[in-house]
Amino acid sequence: MAWRPPSNDRFYRSMVRAAEFLGWAFRVRVHSSGTEHLPPPGARQGASRVPIPGSGAVFAITHFGYVDFAVAELLLWKHSGAQLRFLVHQGAADHWLAGPAISASGHIVVGYTDHSGAYDAAVAKLRAGEYLAVFPEAGVSRSFTVRECRTGAVRMAAEAGVPLIPVSIWGGHRVLTRGHGFSVRRGWRAPICVHVGAPTLFQPDVDVEAATGTLRRSLQAGIDSCIAGFPLHPEPGDWWMPAHLGGGAPTEAERQLLDAADAARIRRRHPREKQPPPQAT
Repeated sequence: MAWRPPSNDRFYRSMVRAAEFLGWAFRVRVHSSGTEHLPPPGARQGASRVPIPGSGAVFAITHFGYVDFAVAELLLWKHSGAQLRFLVHQGAADHWLAGPAISASGHIVVGYTDHSGAYDAAVAKLRAGEYLAVFPEAGVSRSFTVRECRTGAVRMAAEAGVPLIPVSIWGGHRVLTRGHGFSVRRGWRAPICVHVGAPTLFQPDVDVEAATGTLRRSLQAGIDSCIAGFPLHPEPGDWWMPAHLGGGAPTEAERQLLDAADAARIRRRHPREKQPPPQAT
């Protein structure tokens, strides 16, 4: 049986320090706005950072690249001194190296077909005062625009009675994303923009479909704000820019075709996985 260590704050801090070192080594420049919407440092008790019941929050994060999770974690850590837990797909948790790290970091694993256990565990963590992060797009958006969002983020926030905070990240996909591996040239002094939107507290009877649509628009507005102030000026056809801005990324229609092909490929390889989980990293 694969080794799955219990959640360990010391391990989490070591991972944060490793990420900070890599950011320093590559001189990554993170430009942030809206940080006044993040939980204040006082939201954690003393050096132990013990969660306070009722103080949790759901962070809904855009997912254009594979370093977005680390950018969000570091931002919250530096601002609030708090840990961010993610909902992670079972496929990642099954990896021989990533699996132990995911377990030791206290993240929640979403199973291949049964998602109810992960949902209940997430709501319990939120009620206990944890900060939980989800990628509501349920996968990397290759069009580099915010695609359709699942309702899980809104439902969890409403059921736990905690705010939902939209976080838009732009630029991390230039470092590493689907179809574009890591490049030292792109990673060196890479500018990354993060915009934190205003938190929303939902009533238990919220219209989750309408609220999820509002969340998607808020996330895209944050991306648009980041692009407008991005320090790099793209050339026409650059792969990392959306098609509607003259970039070479797939159009929305092309993205949907690529996603459908990927889903069919996953079904052939893993018949037990009928569809992507509602909130997977």
